Amino acid sequence: MELVAILFALAVGGLLLTAAAEWMRVPAPVLICLYGLALGLIPGIPALDLDPEHLLPVLLPPILWAAARKSSWRHFAANWRPILFLAVLLVFVTTAAVAALAAAISPALPVGAAVVLGAICAPPDAAAVTAVADRLGLPRRLVTILEGEGLFNDVTALTLYNVAVLGVVTGSVSAMWTAGLFVYSAVAAAAIGLGVGWLLVRLGSLVDDSRVRTALGLTAPYIAYLLADVVKASGVLAVICAAFYLVARSNDPDDFEGRLVQGSVWDVLETGLIALTFGLVGMELVDIIDAIGPGVTDLLWKALAVAGAVIAVRVLWLGMAILLGRRGIGWTSLGNQPRLAVVTAWAGMRGVVTVVTALAIPQFTADGSPFPGREQIQFLSVAVVLATLVAQGLTLPGLIAFLGVRADDDKETASLRFLMGEAGRAATARLRELRLEGEVDDDVAAAMERRFDQRSEQITAMVEDRENPETERLAERFDTFQRIEGEMLSAATARVLQLRSSPGQDPVLVDRVLAALDHRAVSRRHAS
Repeated sequence: MELVAILFALAVGGLLLTAAAEWMRVPAPVLICLYGLALGLIPGIPALDLDPEHLLPVLLPPILWAAARKSSWRHFAANWRPILFLAVLLVFVTTAAVAALAAAISPALPVGAAVVLGAICAPPDAAAVTAVADRLGLPRRLVTILEGEGLFNDVTALTLYNVAVLGVVTGSVSAMWTAGLFVYSAVAAAAIGLGVGWLLVRLGSLVDDSRVRTALGLTAPYIAYLLADVVKASGVLAVICAAFYLVARSNDPDDFEGRLVQGSVWDVLETGLIALTFGLVGMELVDIIDAIGPGVTDLLWKALAVAGAVIAVRVLWLGMAILLGRRGIGWTSLGNQPRLAVVTAWAGMRGVVTVVTALAIPQFTADGSPFPGREQIQFLSVAVVLATLVAQGLTLPGLIAFLGVRADDDKETASLRFLMGEAGRAATARLRELRLEGEVDDDVAAAMERRFDQRSEQITAMVEDRENPETERLAERFDTFQRIEGEMLSAATARVLQLRSSPGQDPVLVDRVLAALDHRAVSRRHAS
């Protein structure tokens, strides 16, 4: 019961701090992690004692899915070079650099254990990156690159981690076997992810209830992850492939209710999971410090050294991209945009994957001896998470403002106008077809066309420059219409809610009316 109470306190506090972080204009994971740390320091709060083997499969799949469903495979394919540059090559470089440093400053730490530490600290966190990108108004291309790195670097890092741990536990791992494991892990995971996506699309087509389809969607990341884990493939890649497949195949134009329900559910779930996971990060640091005891003082300078190395390697790696870009070698495309490269260099916060993989290190090797440096690796890993969240997370908004990196409003407006134009042309073409088929007469068709054009013009005005007098007038009329319609819907809903408790009213029928009013309110909000 104590565990449930602690998790509840972490979740509720994390959600409140998520709202506070938006008001303070700082990344929410930073405040939530510090809250977990403060909660763990309260006297009498027991250790969480969570099983790390269960923690990663429970928390990671839905977080990855929530991030992947916001994009598509085409977005990542269009940016494969910078994503590969960051999510694969930089992970290898960071692992090697951290391993070399750890072996140098801790002679008692074997090389294999140092590589384990490097693989744990190498990947920036997808949840932290998404939380930052969603709130700082970054250019869409940069967001795509950061999200792509956050998703795919876990594939590289977790495979490296598994190889390194196996090498320490068994005492031998060959280079050929390691390369084969990478290939097998990727191919098998992609096949499983696509298979799970295909199956859920087929099942969803047989179900009319959007709630059931949404519930099936909630199981998808777990099914993909666990099936991949059973065959020793990459669960992360399986989840990403399944998400991309479902996003690509979810093309029913009439499933508006399903899209609204699924979007709301995943947004709520993602917010709650981020609030919980980063709270756990802070509390776990306290538990690890307690386990190490007095020796933790000697590890503080080592933790600072490792955290500094993690940050420095990323900065130097992106600095190299800038230099290559200036020499005309724009292999990463970031080198041609120095300001974006600087922001990318500083957006390397570590998070839940680092903590959970550190906690999942086995206690013993194959011969029964303790895993070398296990507690030291755990402390250094969690310290890196805390250091990057605080040092980079708190300063990243200021850096973005200083560099003037922001979304291209003109480009986004042009894109929105194009989309509205295409939508209008498609609607008009369908209306003409209905007129030719005799479904509507000329008067009704003309009225509908005028109404659709007016509505499109009003919506488009909301994303245009309000300094234009005509645009401002249309926008004000649209705002007034929305406000009045909202007041009317609110009054109608309030009256029906009053009638729900009346003796002569059937609650089921009242709920049907409420559902219709709520759906209209949701549609109105999305239209605005």
